[in-house]
Amino acid sequence: MEKVLVIDPEKCTGCRICEQVCSVWHEKVVNPYRARIKIIKWEMEGKVLPMVCRQCDDAPCLEVCPMDAISKENETGIIFINYDKCIGCRMCVSICPFGAMSYDFVGNKVMKCDLCDGDPQCVRFCDAQAIRFEDKATANEKTRRKAAKQVMDAVN
Repeated sequence: MEKVLVIDPEKCTGCRICEQVCSVWHEKVVNPYRARIKIIKWEMEGKVLPMVCRQCDDAPCLEVCPMDAISKENETGIIFINYDKCIGCRMCVSICPFGAMSYDFVGNKVMKCDLCDGDPQCVRFCDAQAIRFEDKATANEKTRRKAAKQVMDAVN
């Protein structure tokens, strides 16, 4: 069953714990710069939004990789990077429409969310519950209903 990270920006406090947990889990160091999740802030508006890999069905990063270093697991839909094949060309970083791919200049490698192999640590440690790990179909239905409600509220 495919699952995805669902972000509720209205609940995000901008605490950046998700970035810290991610960097510790993957890189064994507390350094938000080296996290696979990035908190985007609009300071003047007081808004924050966690940005993560969307594990796209037709992943442009996978298609553009000249070394076939990016692959998708069929059962879970998780997109992985094979660092033994990756040459660090960063074509995947430049093509990602969500800016979810990044390059770690300390570790000299591209980075993206791999859902912590099916147990996303950002979800575990988000006290505000701004990040959830849900079945893809359920997440899409909730998004449709929320959008429909916003349209209905705007019309009425």
